Amino acid sequence: MPPSHASTADSKPSGSSGGVQSLERAFDLLERMADAGGEVGLSELSASSGLPLPTIHRLMRTLVVCGYVRQQPNRRYALGPRLIRLGESASRLLGTWARPYLSRLVEETGETANMALLDGDEIVYVAQVPSKHSMRMFTEVGRRVLPHSTGVGKALLAHTPADEVRALLARTGMPAATEKTITTPEGFLDALELVRRAGYAVDDNEQEIGVRCLAVSVPNSPTSAAISISGPAGRVTEAATERIVPILQQVAGELSDALASNNGTNGG
Repeated sequence: MPPSHASTADSKPSGSSGGVQSLERAFDLLERMADAGGEVGLSELSASSGLPLPTIHRLMRTLVVCGYVRQQPNRRYALGPRLIRLGESASRLLGTWARPYLSRLVEETGETANMALLDGDEIVYVAQVPSKHSMRMFTEVGRRVLPHSTGVGKALLAHTPADEVRALLARTGMPAATEKTITTPEGFLDALELVRRAGYAVDDNEQEIGVRCLAVSVPNSPTSAAISISGPAGRVTEAATERIVPILQQVAGELSDALASNNGTNGG
């Protein structure tokens, strides 16, 4: 069968960006699938994207052949395993892109700066720039921790619906890292309410005695991300918090702008 007019149009450059329209549409469909929880039907994609079913079917068939989408036994489509490798590589690069911004945090606050992502039910640290002060802390690149005992965990979950937070805590449990760790779902939900009100999260000796952490989420990040500073409780005092939080929020906003930029440049 000769190609339809629609399939020919798919390969034409997009007038808005100069890119290839079929690629733009394919990536848009992948993002819509991710937003829908990773599995959708063609009719759902058509309704949300506004594209005709034949166009969506052709794009999805190509993504299936490439391994980026798989068709389920129920005829619905799910994100495919080849995306995992891309995501893991991109996560590592995210930490690399963030380093200039973390360096600025260290310069302006004097404390160790971190970047962390929510990976499934866990927090994973993907970047760190240490303070010039010699102090070894639990945070290090690649380390995985549970969200309930960390400032970055609170920052990342602050706007997650309460029922989803409860489900996550039920899966992970809430072991106490110190005597100050929050160990009940209600206590953690109350802490998330404080984060929403204040605009930042605090880990006050909850992961490691003697260490305080201040964290904010990175707005509009392509994946849930937060940045933080951590240091001795004797330095990261309430007075220091008033000075440090605006710096954290400003750097998070600038990092967000850099991640949203198509050319990948940053002003860190």
